Amino acid sequence: MKIMVTVKQVPDTSGKVAVNEDGTLNRASMQTIINPDDLNAVEEALSLKDEYGCKVVAFTMGPMQAEPMLRELLAMGVDETVLISARQFGGSDTYATSQIIAAAIDTYGVDDDDIIIAGRQAIDGDTAQVGPQIAEKLHLPQVTYAGEVKKDGNVLTIKRMLEDGYMTVKVHTPCMITCIKELNEPRYMNVRGTIECWDKPLTIMDYDALKDHELIDATTIGLKGSPTNIYKSFAPPVKEPGMMLEGSGKETTDKLAHMLTSKHII
Repeated sequence: MKIMVTVKQVPDTSGKVAVNEDGTLNRASMQTIINPDDLNAVEEALSLKDEYGCKVVAFTMGPMQAEPMLRELLAMGVDETVLISARQFGGSDTYATSQIIAAAIDTYGVDDDDIIIAGRQAIDGDTAQVGPQIAEKLHLPQVTYAGEVKKDGNVLTIKRMLEDGYMTVKVHTPCMITCIKELNEPRYMNVRGTIECWDKPLTIMDYDALKDHELIDATTIGLKGSPTNIYKSFAPPVKEPGMMLEGSGKETTDKLAHMLTSKHII
């Protein structure tokens, strides 16, 4: 059994967000981090590895600058990483990205007892689409918003979280799971892992490695082949600081009413 985890390197949205003229993010000019939800996916994979002794493989699509992130995952305990990187893949939307990652996972090989885990969504897009789309393209059952995962042979019992409760779902492997941050607490790298991460394999899958796969079509990948386009991307305006009104109850309500009237809110 092996567990394959999809991980994304995303811009640190706490800083300045730079945008190219074509509407895509200028990732080279921004600090990057591991997508937070994906760290929960990695932790769940490592927890299953601790219990069942399986192999954990992390997949990411991005530029070669993503290697340090993959080394960090190896230091956490991941056994092998795969970097999907090619100029032809740049600017892909969720539909194109899921095609490429699904082709890479299928090329690597999916066995009957394998599990694919992804974070719920990425903080740079918040679409929550890539995980489910990978499952659809690989014709695998999927369970999203996993808040608890229990394994019994080739059957997983998953607590799928909803807005007002949860539902319990059983699914056979191979399958896809997307998890929420409440699922677990990601572990840190350790000293031994930091040393050994440089000896663990990092595989590069470029366009030549995937171009013959049935999911790879030059007309439906990359920026030009993506069916959706970003019209405009921008950082939200900084909110003005709040204002404290002092005085008695009548004085503060009179002040508030005057302010709201002057702004034509009431």
